[in-house]
Amino acid sequence: MQRGVVVRLIIFSVLTFAAAFYLVPTFIGEIPSWWSGVLPAERIHLGLDLQGGSHLVLEVKVDKAVENTVARIKEELGKLLKDKALPPSELEKNQANQIRLKVPAANSDRVRDLLKGEFPGLVLVSSRTEAGGVEFLLALHERELRSLGEDTVDQSLETIRNRIDQFGVSEPTIQRRGQQDILVQLPGIQDPERAKEIIGKTALLEFKLLDETHSLEEAVKNGPPPGTQILYGYGAKGEATLATERAPYLLDARTLMTGEYITDARVRPGSNLEGPYVELILNSAGARLFERITAENVKRRLAIVLDNRVYSAPVIQERIGGGRASITGSFDMKEARDLAIVLRAGALRAPVEIIEERTVGPSLGRDSIRQGIISFVVGGSLVILFMVAYYRGAGLVADTAVIFNILFLLAVLAGFKAVLTLPGIAGIVLTVGMAVDANVLVNERIREELRGGKSPRAAVEAGYERALPAILDSNITTFLSGLILFQFGTGPIKGFAVTLCVGILTTVITAVYMTRIYYDYRMAARKLTRVSI
Repeated sequence: MQRGVVVRLIIFSVLTFAAAFYLVPTFIGEIPSWWSGVLPAERIHLGLDLQGGSHLVLEVKVDKAVENTVARIKEELGKLLKDKALPPSELEKNQANQIRLKVPAANSDRVRDLLKGEFPGLVLVSSRTEAGGVEFLLALHERELRSLGEDTVDQSLETIRNRIDQFGVSEPTIQRRGQQDILVQLPGIQDPERAKEIIGKTALLEFKLLDETHSLEEAVKNGPPPGTQILYGYGAKGEATLATERAPYLLDARTLMTGEYITDARVRPGSNLEGPYVELILNSAGARLFERITAENVKRRLAIVLDNRVYSAPVIQERIGGGRASITGSFDMKEARDLAIVLRAGALRAPVEIIEERTVGPSLGRDSIRQGIISFVVGGSLVILFMVAYYRGAGLVADTAVIFNILFLLAVLAGFKAVLTLPGIAGIVLTVGMAVDANVLVNERIREELRGGKSPRAAVEAGYERALPAILDSNITTFLSGLILFQFGTGPIKGFAVTLCVGILTTVITAVYMTRIYYDYRMAARKLTRVSI
């Protein structure tokens, strides 16, 4: 027997055993613990339409991001004018997200130059001279507004993706839809309410000092004094006995530090009395800032605020270095994990609101799986029967190649953790048809050569040689179409494109090279005296 035939037989035998091992977790379900240590444990994941789950459409509140940006610019402008010895007589943000700035007339030219040089994103809407000085009305440039809107949605998309990845959802669909909407599909999610809470949490972390000069009771009754605010949250021991109780805090309105300096957040078990807590790890700039804040405010209480909710307000006993801080509170381990997830994934630049929600039940998924399997079995059986009836022995060889084609295709899907959806099943059915089409080209070429009087050996060699260019041309163009569908298509289209592209590769391998092994083996053994075709 020729050495090349033996090598190809060994290669396809190894591929077959590998494919079988990759598919064991998918078809068996629960696998022994030792299996994952030495053998592949990945399985084919089912999409939302097959196993059920949650379908959410989120709207990013871009207007809130614009409002926050204008407020930040106003603070920066006020600080810069004071540093330049050009204190404004009035500086405020109006309801239209415009900044109203009033300065003495003698400083108006210097302020104009400062605005032009330091704040290029602002445009001067109007200016007028009054008795008290010159009033400027400033707004964000239209270009800046568009860029801010795009960046806000993109940043929200990445933050939500990071949160869901850490939440542990297998193969979610997260993509932008329209101008400021985000589509989220969570296949097989068991706790959609918890997922929605993690996705929608803004996660704005702030460090603020408690105001200890005014009476908390008076502030709650009559309103907070200027420069302070009242927020509610977890009560300290002796203030609130349950985590669900709302304990008021009187805080300085000024934010000393935000969560932008956080590089990691980890859950620590804590003591039996205090419960778990979240340890924050800060970057170098955050570590220096936190050390300075704690050094300047020893013996004062520092509130840790997340989304306007006070989680804890410990007393600063000494300067804290090393870039680590802790968030303690009367919450359980699940709440601590959720808090760590949103802190690690980062804060949303703007709030998101769920504007559409659908839940696909597992019963619908089971019906879809059953119907998909029925369509696959019926379509595949008809193709197999036709090939045997029309091409006889050669048709049986082609059918064997189709079976191996499906085996390799499913193994690749399992190995790459691909998601199988209803459109993906349609792609598998189409792959079966294309695999048979390749064998039809080969078999028809062999028939033509036999009718021309060639020997079986010469007819087989000529049939494969002349059919190969047509097979490659058709499959390459279809493969490129699948890549385009995957690049620009949505979730269901991507599922179809994945199975189509992988199926084309396995089709060429099995329909051309694997079937050729059978004929080469018979020619090497000198048994190819006739071809049943």
